[in-house]
Amino acid sequence: MNEILKLFLSSYTFKVVTLGCTLLGIVSAIIGTFAVLKKESLLGDGISHSALAGICLAFLISGKKELYILLTGALVIGFLCIFLIHYIERNSKVKLDSAIALLLSTFFGLGLVLLTYLKKVPGAKKAGLNRFIFGQASTLIAKDIYLIIIVGLVLISLVILFWKEIKISIFQADYAKTLGIQSNKINFLVSTMIVVNVIIGIQIAGVILMTAMLVLPSVAARQWSKKLSIVTVLAAIIGGISGAMGSIISTLDASLPTGPLIILVSGIFTLISFLFSKKGIIARNYRIYTRNRKLRLQENKGDNI
Repeated sequence: MNEILKLFLSSYTFKVVTLGCTLLGIVSAIIGTFAVLKKESLLGDGISHSALAGICLAFLISGKKELYILLTGALVIGFLCIFLIHYIERNSKVKLDSAIALLLSTFFGLGLVLLTYLKKVPGAKKAGLNRFIFGQASTLIAKDIYLIIIVGLVLISLVILFWKEIKISIFQADYAKTLGIQSNKINFLVSTMIVVNVIIGIQIAGVILMTAMLVLPSVAARQWSKKLSIVTVLAAIIGGISGAMGSIISTLDASLPTGPLIILVSGIFTLISFLFSKKGIIARNYRIYTRNRKLRLQENKGDNI
């Protein structure tokens, strides 16, 4: 604990990485809650995998390794991916999960091809494009944190502002129409927030693991409550703690990657929730055991009579 405190006071990199991972964990968990409730958990996976193609295309066109340029390319391809996914779902017999799998594999394949091609381009190796596959939180600098803070606050503000509309659109779409709420626009807003959240997070978690930062905290939180507000707050807490713990462990042992550690901590929280929550495996088995025991006692009393 003392070592962590010393690092926090003395190491600028440690402060930046820890703050960035914590903020991303909180924002991703909040946005991911709606993705899970909308049964579009894999949507983040499709977007994150397609982002690699956008990053490579942005570098290929601009020739610059500026993070904002690369993320802009990822954002454009992310929106294209989400548009194509919903277009295929609505205008064909292909279901949502199949559409996501189709676009995910296609765009990720394109990204890998472009990444291989760019290795032959002068200066591409120094651009560090490989770090976007699994993430590299150690490359975060102050302006990256400012980006996460600004975008995160905007996303959280949108959630607060449209809380009622989002909740009704997810749980009672037909009732939303009677209130004049345009569910299509609300769903588009949620999808847009997922895209933006994924794009700002790929530098930390990478295109492969980013979707887990959206899904795992929410899945863990849902084991403890059915109320949306409580689930959202719990997910944010779990996401924030996971981000902080992952970055701290990675700093203490530089050989361990930050992104996968964050996912691992989130996974542990999820496992604990599955086991020990009120509707978890242990609690459910205990209720079954208690009920069966009472029944056996009643049967024994009846036999004695």
